[in-house]
Order: sequence, then structure tokens, then C-alpha cells
Amino acid sequence: MVQPTESLGNVMNPDPAWVAKVSEPALEPDLPIVDPHHHLWQRTGNDYLFHDLLADTRTGHNIVGTVYVDCHSMYRKDGPAELRCIGETEFANGVAAMSASGLYGNLRACAGIVGHVDLRLGEKAGDVFDAQIAAGNGRFKGIRHQTGWDADPGIRNSRNDPPPEQTRDQTWREGFRELAKRDLTFDAWLYHPQILEIAELADAFPGTTIVLDHVGGPLGYAGYAGRHDEVRTAWKKSMAELAKRPNIVVKVGGLGMAMGFFDFYRRPTPPGSQELADAFRPWVETTIGLFGVDRCMYESNFPVDKITSGYGVLWNAFKRISAGTSASEKKALFSGTAARVYRLAL
Repeated sequence: MVQPTESLGNVMNPDPAWVAKVSEPALEPDLPIVDPHHHLWQRTGNDYLFHDLLADTRTGHNIVGTVYVDCHSMYRKDGPAELRCIGETEFANGVAAMSASGLYGNLRACAGIVGHVDLRLGEKAGDVFDAQIAAGNGRFKGIRHQTGWDADPGIRNSRNDPPPEQTRDQTWREGFRELAKRDLTFDAWLYHPQILEIAELADAFPGTTIVLDHVGGPLGYAGYAGRHDEVRTAWKKSMAELAKRPNIVVKVGGLGMAMGFFDFYRRPTPPGSQELADAFRPWVETTIGLFGVDRCMYESNFPVDKITSGYGVLWNAFKRISAGTSASEKKALFSGTAARVYRLAL
């Protein structure tokens, strides 16, 4: 979810006053939640730092831990270019250390860190992985190398401007091979027409856990506008094929981004959790139905999804969608899958 070039949503900054217009008491406030996908950054007109995350996680839900995910934040200014990404891990680990002090309550923010390593380095990426692991002090769990690309010139491609079919490049795959040697995960952020590329990657590297971000990035804007039924059909077919790969898990969320399907951010008042649940339900239920609760995890994707709703409202929406599930299924969706996949010590 989350770079300045990933989607229309990233050219829009959340408006705290607008978000504050709708707040709700937390449903099932005792249910433990691990938020497996959020960012922290300092950007012009769009800061989101530890105190902002704390404010969001203190909206009544039982957020016990979080996973920080790559967003090109706090890279080192100096040193070898391939090692500058370590600054982001150092930054996230510092926030994790603050949270682990207990001074801010029971939350363990950034208990897992998903950073970045440029896989285009090939085998040389291994040295960068080792440096990232050292910087993470036990919290570094994997990387995200964004590959979002589309032939439509109206679609914003990923921040690192990948070529088409990046995941099929042999040098890139040499870098990917270094993940399994270190028992690290891979977060995949791309668009729905590329989902089958991830299926090929999963087949080639069955020992590596691949986490598909944001239910596979369904596109509904630019050339995909007005083709929503067609997109949903294609997306579902690709997701059904992807689900056959047991080393794939899915982050269920990211639907609040401005990807062309929902425009809540254009309204004078944010949606409540029931309206949000009704809008997201077809995507969420299809994904969980295909992959099962043990391969799905709800995510906030904050602050990017904050253009659509407040943090507490979003988790209420997920709880409404899952109201009919069993206690064990809820545990998997809200905390268990994330804690297992990212090997969190909470």
C-alpha cells in the first residue's frame, strides 16, 4: 500500500478534522488485534509518527502489536546506495524499543519489521539482508519489493518504477533466493492483472512465505474505470488460482485507498463502520473464502487508508464482516495469522 506512486490515494493526505467527524465505540473491545501493515513517516503535510499511531490505536480496540512495513522512510542519507535502506529498519526498531519500554501501555508497536532490499542486486542482496537482520535486533522479518506496474499510462506504478514482469527477471530471482536462506518473508505489492506472476513466483520458491498485500491491488481507475464487474471477475479468477499455492497468505485490507472502487474520501462526512463493511464485504469474504482464515490477516494500511475512515471505524468494519465467524476464526483473522507468519513474540 504505500508509496507516493502506488495509487491515487497516495497523492491525497488524510484530513484529521474530516476523519474526526465520525467515531464509534469499539465492538468486541477485548478481541486481541495484531495490525500487520502500517507505516511511519515524516512527509510534507502528511506526518505519521509514533504518537499518531498511538492516538489511532487508542480508539478502544485491543491492539496488542503491529508490523511496520516498508515505505522508504528515514533512509540513510550517506553511504553505499544499497545499504541506505537500513536506516528505515533502524528507525522502526527505535520506535519498537520505545513501545517495548511499557511507557506507552501494552501495545508492542513495530514488533515485526518488513523492510526493503533491492533484489535487483542478485546474490549480492544477501549482504544487505544480513545487515538488515542485524539492524532489526530480532524484529526484522522480511522485505517488500514493490512490483506494481500496468501498461495503462494513467496507472501510477510503484515507487521504484519497476519494469513489466519484474518478478520473472533472473537476477531479481537470485536476490529473492536469499530470503529462504534466512527464513524471511516477502510482501508482494502489485496490481490485480499481475497476480498470476506471484503464483509463478510461489511455485519457483515454495519454501518462502509470500504475503500478498491489499487483496492483490484491484484497479478501478484510469482505463479500468467503468469496468468494475469485469475487474472483479478477473481478480476473483486470479485469486482462486493463487490460493492453490500453500505458501501464499493475504493481507485483507487496503480497500480504503483511492484505487477507483470507492470514493468515501470525496464525501463531506466519513462512512460509519456498517457502510464500510457493506462496501468491503464482497472483496473480504471472497478472499477469506478462497484462502481460509489461517492464510488471511486483517490490516489497517494506515495512514494511507486514513483518507477513507478513522482507525477505530475500520476495525469495527472488519469486526462487522466477521460477526458470524467462530472464536477461533476471529483469532486467526485478527491476530493469529499475523503473529504466526511474522513470528512475533507478543
